[in-house]
Amino acid sequence: MDAEYPPEPWDLHGHGCVSLWKAQRDMLPPLPPGVRPVIAFGHAVVATAFVDYLPGGLLPYRELLAAVVVRDGFRIGLSITHIWVDSPASMAGGRELWGIPKELAELTVIPAPAFAATATGIAEARHSSYGRGVPAPIAGSVFQTLRGALARTPVRMSGRVRVAKVGWKFAPDGPLSWLEGLTPVLGLSVVSFRMRFGPR
Repeated sequence: MDAEYPPEPWDLHGHGCVSLWKAQRDMLPPLPPGVRPVIAFGHAVVATAFVDYLPGGLLPYRELLAAVVVRDGFRIGLSITHIWVDSPASMAGGRELWGIPKELAELTVIPAPAFAATATGIAEARHSSYGRGVPAPIAGSVFQTLRGALARTPVRMSGRVRVAKVGWKFAPDGPLSWLEGLTPVLGLSVVSFRMRFGPR
């Protein structure tokens, strides 16, 4: 029996670390039909993130994701190509509500004194951030394939963003090994964020 999950929207809060990478277009995983990667200075832009969604939000769980910055016409957003969570409810809801290809994994996130996160057999990250950060309200879109069609889900988030130095290691034979050898162009720490995912 599939896990039960709450209806959209999902109101979540927590903290995490994000890195942006430059990648050759031919390195990218398949994207939903109808969207194209955003190309900046000859490269596509990939985001990776570890996130710790805390109790007090709709669902507490941990997450690792990789996403490609894409466009649908003039609309810019993300398409999540790889994602792991440690909550069956999150996995089921992500797949059924939004077409997000969530898989289960063993994840550990230690937020302090220095952020450290691991997805067993997939990746690990360590980061240190600088300064108090700045408030950063963000509104965007996530584009996925849902029941054979392109689906856009709005996402709204607020929190404090700090520049961070993030070090990543990817399992050599793991699903994110295509990122090994690339250098992040920007690292960010996102602190005490609140996010609303959906409704479509």
